[in-house]
Amino acid sequence: MEIVISLMGGLGLFLYGMNLMGEALEKSAGTKLKKIIELLTSNLIMGVVVGALVTAVIQSSSATTVMVVGFVNAGIMTLPQAAGVIMGANIGTTITAQLVSFNLNGLAPVALGIGIILYLFGKKAKTKHLAEILIGFGILFTGMDFMKAAVEPLKDFQGFTDLLITFGKYPLLGLLLGFGITAIVQSSSASMGMLVALASGGLIPLSAALPILYGQNIGTCVTSLISSVGANKNARRAAMLHLIFNVLGTAVFLIFLNKPVVSLVTSIDPTNVARQIANTHTLFNIISVLLLIPFTKYIIKLAVKLVPEDETSADMDEIRTVKYLDDRMIETPSIALANTVKETLRMGEKSKESLNSAMEGMFEHSTEHIEKSLKKEKLINQLQKAILSYLLKLSKAPLNEESREVVDALFNTVNDIERIGDHAENIAELAQSAIDAKVLFSDQGKSELKDMYDKVISAYTYSLEAMRTDNIDLACKVIKMEEQVDMMEKSCRANHMHRLNNSLCSIDNGVIYLDIITNLERVSDHAVNIAQQVIAQQSGSN
Repeated sequence: MEIVISLMGGLGLFLYGMNLMGEALEKSAGTKLKKIIELLTSNLIMGVVVGALVTAVIQSSSATTVMVVGFVNAGIMTLPQAAGVIMGANIGTTITAQLVSFNLNGLAPVALGIGIILYLFGKKAKTKHLAEILIGFGILFTGMDFMKAAVEPLKDFQGFTDLLITFGKYPLLGLLLGFGITAIVQSSSASMGMLVALASGGLIPLSAALPILYGQNIGTCVTSLISSVGANKNARRAAMLHLIFNVLGTAVFLIFLNKPVVSLVTSIDPTNVARQIANTHTLFNIISVLLLIPFTKYIIKLAVKLVPEDETSADMDEIRTVKYLDDRMIETPSIALANTVKETLRMGEKSKESLNSAMEGMFEHSTEHIEKSLKKEKLINQLQKAILSYLLKLSKAPLNEESREVVDALFNTVNDIERIGDHAENIAELAQSAIDAKVLFSDQGKSELKDMYDKVISAYTYSLEAMRTDNIDLACKVIKMEEQVDMMEKSCRANHMHRLNNSLCSIDNGVIYLDIITNLERVSDHAVNIAQQVIAQQSGSN
């Protein structure tokens, strides 16, 4: 029992250290990680590189594959792209195994000591992130030391060592054990850590360790398979790709490459079984990728056959309110944040479309355009709720200071966009009232309204573009345009009073006319709010 408790304690420290180090690395990478994801193209090799880089940063192939499932579910990643990233994730995860296979226990106290001092006395965010990386590194290797110490007494139990040796004789048993442990722990790096701990204590030979290692590679697929439950067909296919790829790689190694690889790794490190295991793990994943890349199309076809089209999922993409948001992506907060910005901009475009339809309904006396505007407003309200709910979840994730400021700004921006949708709805209702009352504006009144509207819609368009490109010059242009809108509103009011005094328009016309220019001026105010958020963020980051 004491051995089990010590082993679980060591495993807990190992997992905590790995997660802490991964989160700190991701905070340090921040926008760089977002740029890595933007490299994704239809190029399969680029997908492999991206997958390897992202996994190396976040220290978890499971998190990367879950994120891939989220991307595919959101419709912003294709299955060929997903295949490349998943293959790359398998390569990226070998870094952790390589790290723990070295005897770096002496560095753990040093890393912890330096990390804690930096964390306590460092003031800059970058210093804090570096401190967290060092602390995570120290805790990870302290956990490894605990696990090694826990299994040390097992040397005296002949039955235990004999049991481990049987896995070399019966690979299927080892395969099942590796699969089971990884499926339970939900981390191939953690189960690899336990395997390395056993090897470091001289408890398990390489021949017995390899079937367990291969089983771990299949077991890590469980996380992505679980995450795909409830997702659309393509997301489920992405998770299936991960399973197919790892099963095929394991089959190839067990049947054809086991002996050559064993010969190679033992010649590199003849006496160090822990290093032999780590090198086999690295070779397994790199060679599997090289062998299976030419057959990617066929693997995708197999995944499609295993997860066929069904009636419930056929139209799922069309009825979804959000396009870029998926809870799975919160595993990698910086990427989830980038997608939230995309979704907010999409909401901004919907508000713009609603405003355009409302004004067209007013100018053309078209009930069709009015209905289109009101329908868009319902979608805008749904998007507001969905994005704010997602932002709330994201705010609880580990983010660096810059990203946290973006999250805070988005709360305000989403509300500004929703208010613009409300003003579009007001204008649509005013246009309907004008149609019902058979109100017609004078040519001069229409011309003034059109000029003011053109200026307002331009300001709003620039504010969204400034947000999309982080362009301060565009944001400043919006603020100057708002001053022009205010002048135009005053001019419209003065000219309207002149027409009213000279009996050139009716009271009914006047009420609707004044309400429209009021709503347009407020749209301009909200465009300024969006622009000011861009200026504040860019000023803070410089």
